[in-house]
Amino acid sequence: LVQLQNLAQSLSTCSSQKLDEDLRLHLLQNRSVTCNDGSAAGYYIRKSTGSKRWLLFLEGGWYCISKHTCRYRFQAMKTLMGSSSWPQTRRGRGILSTNPEENPYWWNSNMVFLPYCSSDVWSGTKPKTENDDFAFLGALIIKEVVKELLGKGLDKAEVLILTGSSAGGIGVLVNVDHVAEQLQTLGHQTVQVRGVTDSGWVLDRKKYKFGDCLDVLNCGPVESVRKGIRLWGTMMPESCRRLHTGEEWMCFFGYKIYPTLKSPVFVVEWLFDLIQLMVYNATVMGQPLLWGEWEYLQSFGKETRRTLLHTAAAFAPSCLAHELINSNSWIEFRVKGTSLPAALRCWDQSFQANPPISGTSNSPHTPAVAGCPQHVIDSCLWPQCNPTCPKIYGPQTGQEINTVQLLEYMEDEVMKMVIQQKLE
Repeated sequence: LVQLQNLAQSLSTCSSQKLDEDLRLHLLQNRSVTCNDGSAAGYYIRKSTGSKRWLLFLEGGWYCISKHTCRYRFQAMKTLMGSSSWPQTRRGRGILSTNPEENPYWWNSNMVFLPYCSSDVWSGTKPKTENDDFAFLGALIIKEVVKELLGKGLDKAEVLILTGSSAGGIGVLVNVDHVAEQLQTLGHQTVQVRGVTDSGWVLDRKKYKFGDCLDVLNCGPVESVRKGIRLWGTMMPESCRRLHTGEEWMCFFGYKIYPTLKSPVFVVEWLFDLIQLMVYNATVMGQPLLWGEWEYLQSFGKETRRTLLHTAAAFAPSCLAHELINSNSWIEFRVKGTSLPAALRCWDQSFQANPPISGTSNSPHTPAVAGCPQHVIDSCLWPQCNPTCPKIYGPQTGQEINTVQLLEYMEDEVMKMVIQQKLE
């Protein structure tokens, strides 16, 4: 349980601790749309009078799927379930940075940060009642924020980009079409809505080791979502819900929901997502990898890559990591010579080159601009084979581990197989 606490807090704080001081807290005027504990939900905003681009970032930080896991989460991580201790200002980094050197293309955007306090992967519509300890209103929080922002300049926007990392990245996939439909219904058809999902492209595969589903760390994504959607009162995109009637949980998995989306989405995903590997009970470090563990690890990377090949825009380095767009070093990572900010700019330019017809939503598959890569995925399927991968550290020593040292965590038979693959 201590491990879960540290993990959830790290996933939250790496999204939130360093947001720009100019992003200031606004609690929602509609106090019926609340955090888990009934306190007011809200958002942080930094307006930019010179820009008609709006970035709405959904914070990550895991979830809870039962009364037991939610009560524990509330005891250990209250900031992820209520707003009472939220600071008045936050600082930004990565895609929310106002520093042109760190965020060269979108630094002057209107920026909005949505703190995660609903524990429902931004999908819930269930209010708190006398019989329920907590509310789960993530989807309604997004809807209410968008409604308030219309009075703060969003009504004059040209582009709204819904983005987020980890649980927030899944929230992007689940909500991007809802946001587009909301704006169209309110008469703002000219606002182009797009999504950028980071570390939210989850696979629905079998766990490497099976165990009891007693907490969210031991419960795989499929089991967790099946439990969660009943607790959260999840609001699914209609097109995906119809396609998977009776198995709506499938809409939480990127490669399942992506083909049903009407809004364009750019997918950011490490090929070896550390958090996914952990919840699938696949040991990555800490003890020598056995043959089956290495085989599982490599097949995981292959499957992630295969599902991303069918997307229109993606950035996927072959690294062991989790979350990218909220890092102040996000510009340093490269895939085939292209950085993530550069790929996002190419994606952005594709819409400028192929503008939507007036009064209609833009196509999710806009042709790429020639010579401007917006779909870059590593071809090598060896963890950390990309030379720009973020550093990893040994669990015992805390020291940095390079690719050669990573081999030392593997049994001899695995090393021989890996070396042979690299030679081939």
